[in-house]
Amino acid sequence: MRTLRCTAIVFDLDGVLVDSSAVVERHWRRWAAEHGIDVESIFSISTGKRNLEVMSEIAPHLDAVREAAAMDAAEALDLVGLHRFPGSQNILSALPKHRWAIATSGSRDTATARLKAVGLPIPRILITADDVQNGKPHPEPYKRAAEGLGISPDECIVIEDAPSGIESASSAGMTVIGVATSLPMDALRAAHTVVPSLKHVNVNIKPHPIHEEVIEIELLD
Repeated sequence: MRTLRCTAIVFDLDGVLVDSSAVVERHWRRWAAEHGIDVESIFSISTGKRNLEVMSEIAPHLDAVREAAAMDAAEALDLVGLHRFPGSQNILSALPKHRWAIATSGSRDTATARLKAVGLPIPRILITADDVQNGKPHPEPYKRAAEGLGISPDECIVIEDAPSGIESASSAGMTVIGVATSLPMDALRAAHTVVPSLKHVNVNIKPHPIHEEVIEIELLD
């Protein structure tokens, strides 16, 4: 067992707290078929990124802003096949409301709809695709989350499932725990440490002589 300590935790949403893989795959397959694009080329780059960035890269001949807005709206209404990951509810319930946030590549409507659908709380600080100029792997999403919490990035730990998110958080100056729910553990080697799932993560709140409290994260083997 390994133990990490921090002042706050910032979570990615899809692939970390909520299993939305069935919804995401369904919409990308539909979009790819409509535009005659190889869907596997989309899947090879899309994990953890905003729809806007993926579309801009994969189909520069299309109006990516319009296409992404349409897909974001459709995904926000599609709640079929969503599940919360085991362990997610216990972890969030253990954390003080002012000590955790979410930074997601999905839209605000999509994020809130998915959290409500699986019975997870909506955090006080929720950074979405609508709130940033630059999506992951740029550090802006995680920097914005730390700013919202009022906590220095080096006192935050991020839990991520995608290389783009790991790069974003690391560039923001945060320690990153990778969870291998979307990709093999080896694909997340840029994280500071990797676990198979949230079932391998325990969170405890401990008193601290300087801060109000400290978050102790136990990583189970």
